[in-house]
Amino acid sequence: MGAGSALLHGLGRTARAALLTAAAGTAGAAAVVGYGLAERNKFELRTETLALLPPGSPDLRILHLSDIHMLPQQELKRRWLHSLAELEPDLVINTGDNLSHASGLAPLLDALGPLMAFPGAFVPGSNCYFAARPKNPFSYLRKRRHPSRHSPADALPWPQMHEAFGAAGWINLTNRSQSLPVKGIRLDFSGVDDPHLNLDRFSGWPGGSASSANAPHLRIALAHAPYQRTLDYFAGNGAQVIFAGHTHGGQVCIPGYGALVTNCDLPTWRARGLSWWEYRGISVPLNVSAGIGTSRFAPIRIACKPEAILVTLTAGD
Repeated sequence: MGAGSALLHGLGRTARAALLTAAAGTAGAAAVVGYGLAERNKFELRTETLALLPPGSPDLRILHLSDIHMLPQQELKRRWLHSLAELEPDLVINTGDNLSHASGLAPLLDALGPLMAFPGAFVPGSNCYFAARPKNPFSYLRKRRHPSRHSPADALPWPQMHEAFGAAGWINLTNRSQSLPVKGIRLDFSGVDDPHLNLDRFSGWPGGSASSANAPHLRIALAHAPYQRTLDYFAGNGAQVIFAGHTHGGQVCIPGYGALVTNCDLPTWRARGLSWWEYRGISVPLNVSAGIGTSRFAPIRIACKPEAILVTLTAGD
């Protein structure tokens, strides 16, 4: 009889059952963590099609990136982001949370280098400004959560990141609006600073000539965190499509059920994917990305693979 068997034999029946149950639970938890660690690198491309462009317009392909949370030595993520340039998108939209550590800037810019050859637009998330801190994971299950408090020691190199994005020609939409012509269509953008930090201020839409409304155009809204107030003022002010991230798709989901949390007031069934946001009789397509990375303190995904989204805009009737 081995030492472990002898130990079990010497215990009472109840104690043996408790010990075996605990061992099984530990093994099960280890298996779940192992699965979650593996799934965080199972990157996939989701595709969507929306008929939003004026009649006769050519298709326009938008690559939506969000929540990269870049760290050094994330080679699989770097190679996958590089490969997305092979899609040759007409436009790249980045909805924030690009970093997870101050030393992640150089790897991030390397990973996005090929994609920055294409036109782009971006808004920041809280993890563009501040590094994540360890948290009790059960705090995310609260119905109402408040943004974390940050100190100067948490600051990330976002000015250098924004400067690099801008030098590549990507449009900074931090509480700003701007137009960009792409394939004969004028794209009117309006973006906000991170609603999760209560920094969002809607700046309206780009101005133009008296006849600008008659030219072929599309109004695109960007936000990192899809809080309902943010979606409402976008929809109520004429947005024709909204892009957001932040939710990580729930990150740890229950198969067959979905997300348990969104880390904002968005309903959990909208935690990832394309849906239509309803506001006072207005219906606007809302694309929420499940994100590409995770916090470095919670580096797992369960039933929620990391994603980029290729949205093809086509001409309407």
